[in-house]
Amino acid sequence: MGSIYSVLSKKGGPGKSTIARALGVALAQNEWAVKIADFDLDQMTSTNWVRRRLAGGHKPELAAEVFGSLPKALRQANDYDALIIDGAAAASTMTAEIAKASDLVILPTGLCLDDLQPTAELAEALHAKHGVPAERIVFALNHAGDSAAELSDAQAYLRKTRFALMEGPVQQKVSYSRAHDLGLSIIETPAKGPREKAELLIQSIVNRINELTI
Repeated sequence: MGSIYSVLSKKGGPGKSTIARALGVALAQNEWAVKIADFDLDQMTSTNWVRRRLAGGHKPELAAEVFGSLPKALRQANDYDALIIDGAAAASTMTAEIAKASDLVILPTGLCLDDLQPTAELAEALHAKHGVPAERIVFALNHAGDSAAELSDAQAYLRKTRFALMEGPVQQKVSYSRAHDLGLSIIETPAKGPREKAELLIQSIVNRINELTI
């Protein structure tokens, strides 16, 4: 069975699909066979993005499929090196089941307390209530603005928890949304500065994956 990585949240809007797509591309660039399991039945963000990617002829290719059943999605892991689960827009009982089946759980969050607090609560519940090892749960800062003070406060907040914070916050950039429109990920945007910042975050996640597999 291939590895299973999930990108989950307690509420909508933290950038789950952004992280899932970029991680998928990063792994595929290293010749992994990658599939994104899209659990957002209403928006199908990752699935529609993969369609745009294929239509644009972008390489490397990734697969994507919408799922409402976790066992059905997990069976796909037998056919790929990595199955990346893009979770639903809000936490549910399935969220915990996905996390328990994952080799790494990534929880993206914005920088304000309205985002940080529920994300930290979800991480603690997954660990304390559902038994997901703390080392398999990480935070990723997304939708960052231009305020160094806000970023510093958000980092300090998350570092008080027992879970690791990945490097390289992803900022809100037009170049990212334009890349997504074309079927590209944030690590493929032509804009060098934003691309390098996105690469820092995704490389941090890849490094964590490598640490857990040693």
